[in-house]
Amino acid sequence: MLYPIAISPSEGDSTWGVEVPDFPGCFSAGNDQVHALKMAKEAIETHIEILAESGAVIPAASKVSNHVSNPRFENCVWALVDVDISQCLGNTQKVNITLPGYLLSRIDLHVSQHPEEKSRSAFLASAALRMLSS
Repeated sequence: MLYPIAISPSEGDSTWGVEVPDFPGCFSAGNDQVHALKMAKEAIETHIEILAESGAVIPAASKVSNHVSNPRFENCVWALVDVDISQCLGNTQKVNITLPGYLLSRIDLHVSQHPEEKSRSAFLASAALRMLSS
C-alpha cells in the first residue's frame, strides 16, 4: 500500500521530521529526505506489526488529498511510502472464490495498470483491508 507521509522541512542542519497521518502517533525522522523516507517506512512497518499482533484494525492507505488541508501539515512536503503489509498479516492461505467474469476482467485490468498492486491477490487483499478498516 502507498501510505502518505508529511515531511517537515529541515531548518538548517536539523533532521527532517515525518508524520504518518493514517497511523495516529506514528512519527519518525531522518538526516535528509531520503533517510526520512526510509525511517518512515520502518515506522509504518513497526506500527502495522504491532496492530496485527494485537488483532487491531490496520488502517488502509488514504489519499494525500485527505490531509493537505489540515493546518497541522501546513508547510509539509508530501510523499508516498510503499509498504508491503502482507508480511505482517500472517501466513497466506489459498482460497477458492467465484467472481463474475466482468469483475475479474476489471480487477486484472486495474492490476495491470497499477504496478503497486503487484497481483490480483494483493489487490483483493488491499480492497478487503480498506473495507474492513472503515
